[in-house]
Amino acid sequence: MKSICVFCGSSKGKKVIFSEAAIQLGETLAARNISLVFGGGKIGLMGLVADACMKNGGLVTGIIPKFLAKDEIAHNGISELIVVQSMHERKLKMSQLADGFIALPGGFGTLEELCEILTWVQLDIINKPIGILNVDGYFDHLIDQFNQMVEEQLLKPANLKFFVQSDNVDELLSKMRSMKSISKPFTEKFI
Repeated sequence: MKSICVFCGSSKGKKVIFSEAAIQLGETLAARNISLVFGGGKIGLMGLVADACMKNGGLVTGIIPKFLAKDEIAHNGISELIVVQSMHERKLKMSQLADGFIALPGGFGTLEELCEILTWVQLDIINKPIGILNVDGYFDHLIDQFNQMVEEQLLKPANLKFFVQSDNVDELLSKMRSMKSISKPFTEKFI
């Protein structure tokens, strides 16, 4: 994987461990020469992961919709900031630039981005590795919900293989690399 898109919060959350994980992820991506693709904001966890990657010599590309590209939100201290017209265009561009995806703790936007990319894999629109960095058990209830969906026969058991999870950055990246080796080439069926 040469580039990873990170979905995460535009706030830091109440636990310091969330910020520490975002910084560690940014540092690790830079150290491994993996480019960061993210939502383009300089605030919250997304700002921390971008800053950590940049401070350690990494390449960082932010994609932000025009209505959010205000001076106090848009991160102008990164390698490249791409301003798009809509949230839909943002997610499309992020998916095109990334070889894989990682979700850090976040709110509705993070959950929506993660579930949309899982759906794209389910529909065979794309096939790229997805990792959940389950910091301090943040995603435990979501993963329980996914298992409940399987139990209720609303989700196929095989669909739980669309993502891997870990609370450790190195382990997560290793698991994602294993997924990449069995994935099909990227296609853009929805364009």
